[in-house]
Amino acid sequence: MRAPRFNPLHLAGWLFADMLLVLALVAMGDQGDPLAAEASTGPKATASPKSGPSKAPAPKGPRAVTRTPVKVSFDAPPGDRAAMREQLRKVTLRYEGRQAAFVLTFGHHPEPGPGGDYAADVNSQLVKARPDMFKGATTRDFWKGASSGGHADLEIYFYTY
Repeated sequence: MRAPRFNPLHLAGWLFADMLLVLALVAMGDQGDPLAAEASTGPKATASPKSGPSKAPAPKGPRAVTRTPVKVSFDAPPGDRAAMREQLRKVTLRYEGRQAAFVLTFGHHPEPGPGGDYAADVNSQLVKARPDMFKGATTRDFWKGASSGGHADLEIYFYTY
């Protein structure tokens, strides 16, 4: 019995797929950068002999999140939400004016259930303690093993601007 002969027609599908890929790459490479086009059509800056510091340009594009978190800790009795809010205001005072993207909260306790509940309790008080800082922030509750409860560690990831 003879082996089937090679027929070039069998390669037509592969050739079509390869050509489609090449055309897609050419089409993508042909498109300009929309941000560069916007900058070139915007108003031109003129040189002026003003003295004094120049204003920093306003950031464009989507906001980014810092890579390293701000870490804060505090102690407040479990269930005492007023004390939690007061401690949250105190430990985040130096970051006033910034907006949090997400917060990881670690509730210390010997057992996972109460530790996670404490972290959830702390997270429920974030917006009440600092609405401008934590409104819209994503929060996650975690348990961290410890010999006693009533302590929380927060890792706050702020937006860059």
